[in-house]
Amino acid sequence: MSTDDLMAIHQLLARYAVTITRGDLDGLLAVFTPDGTYSAFGDTYGLDEFPALVDAAPKGLFLTGTAVVELDGDTGTGTQPLCFVDHATHDLRIGYYTDTYARTAHGWRLRTRAMTFIRRSGAHDSGRPHAYQRP
Repeated sequence: MSTDDLMAIHQLLARYAVTITRGDLDGLLAVFTPDGTYSAFGDTYGLDEFPALVDAAPKGLFLTGTAVVELDGDTGTGTQPLCFVDHATHDLRIGYYTDTYARTAHGWRLRTRAMTFIRRSGAHDSGRPHAYQRP
């Protein structure tokens, strides 16, 4: 694994956190491959569903930690811790993302991102099924 590849992926993940925190949907979509997906709430969402999904989500700070990354040529996997702080209440949600990455003509991109929440009980899960209602 080259240092350049690792830095490029870490910058990609930082762009995800900053763009979603700022409400920059175009910037958020740009960190994914065209066939990219996001999984949470017992379901998987394509990029065409992101505008409605992001609009329905609470707003606040997406504070991410350094990801553990494994690369194999032009693909990779990783896990990144997350602490989300709601902007209105400052309530916290904690968990981690499980990712796959692909090297594209535009550099490294997320192919898949799956959210796992850590509950007060200590349980790790992907959220309540259908917490987000598709249009």
